[in-house]
Amino acid sequence: MDLISDILILSGGILAIIFLTSVFKFNTFLSLLMVSLLMALATLPTASIVPVLKKGFGGTLESIGLIIILGTIIGIVLDQSGAALSIARFFLKRTGEKKVPAAMAITGFMTGLPIFCDSGFIVLSGICRSLAHSSKTAITVMAPVLAVSLYGVHCLVPPHPGATAATSIIGAPIGNVILLGTLVAIPGIIAAYYFIRFRSRKVSFTATADDSYEQPPVPMPAASLAFLPILVPLALITLKSVFFMVSGLPEDSFLKIVIGFAGDPVIALLSGCFVAFPLLRNFNISQWNKLLDTAIEKAGPILIVTAAGGTFGAVIKESGIVNNLGQLVATLGLGLFIPYIIAVLLKTSQGSSTIAIITAASIVAPLLDSLGLSDEWGKTLAILAMGAGSMMLSHANDSFFWVISKFSGMTSSETLRYYSLPTVVLSVVSFLMISLLAMVI
Repeated sequence: MDLISDILILSGGILAIIFLTSVFKFNTFLSLLMVSLLMALATLPTASIVPVLKKGFGGTLESIGLIIILGTIIGIVLDQSGAALSIARFFLKRTGEKKVPAAMAITGFMTGLPIFCDSGFIVLSGICRSLAHSSKTAITVMAPVLAVSLYGVHCLVPPHPGATAATSIIGAPIGNVILLGTLVAIPGIIAAYYFIRFRSRKVSFTATADDSYEQPPVPMPAASLAFLPILVPLALITLKSVFFMVSGLPEDSFLKIVIGFAGDPVIALLSGCFVAFPLLRNFNISQWNKLLDTAIEKAGPILIVTAAGGTFGAVIKESGIVNNLGQLVATLGLGLFIPYIIAVLLKTSQGSSTIAIITAASIVAPLLDSLGLSDEWGKTLAILAMGAGSMMLSHANDSFFWVISKFSGMTSSETLRYYSLPTVVLSVVSFLMISLLAMVI
């Protein structure tokens, strides 16, 4: 196929996904699968179509399935045990009520590492309104600060589904993505925090009927225990990445094998689960089973959509549809801007950060050599660039937008002004940070 045909087929596939999921509100899994099948029919030999579809689906599940399930279990335990609220109160005690927005931002960042952004906001929305009331801080400060803090790590750091799927599609070391993603999220969240404070400087506190906050049904665990399910996996993954980077030991050395095993993301997250389970005090076996069933049920739809995205990526890769585009991209010299802007366009148009990252990763993966991003750190930065792009302008076509509006009590226009605009700042600053890292790595 020539360059024009490649562009038309790729553009048609992307537009089809956008229209099916956002305009017609069609099921995301079937949308991705049908578009993948149509593109395969147009570009692949008939005999190879089904094997490619199955390979893309199964390969994605193989690489990320356990990571997403274990991360979901940790998030559910932090929610049900009251650990997330314990973390919030820990930071509040150290910042004081005069700095409750800062405490809310730090809480969102920490709890957002294992908890999906929508679940995290729902869990913490009650204490967010309560702290806004007790400190006389406008909800248009508190709720957006919590939202962007959760959102920043959700788009950049595995085990969240978009970043995890992109890691599988691109083939980057997931430990590198977790470490750099966590670092990149911090300046982006700080910049968005100060932008929110600036935007809301003239807004005064107004009490509402929803400001009351009920205590969790179980006693909250001590903060020192509440942090463990977050810190233990991060520490193990960090230890492995740093040790492998600076150690000169041979691959078959006992110490390297042990640290490599313990620092594998699956084992690290499983360790996080084991230290999280004691937080569920006074739980009987029936309650434990119900909690685990809830976690698996929550992870199921995410796994299915993510694997379908892997199918789309496999079709693009096997068809060679972007080979001609690679030569064109190489001449532009745009590097990381290409994965970033692709994710921006996908996110803004169809609303889902996860679909934006997965689709962008499928397009970018065959272009990595042309972009000069084919080594381990280049792949890591490309994933983070797509994560930053998937934050851009979260608005009314994003389900998280409506979660924020509903559980904070803000109107849709207030949510647009005080949450949506800061996501632009979050995205741009995160990408600038990634660009700076590219100069030194």
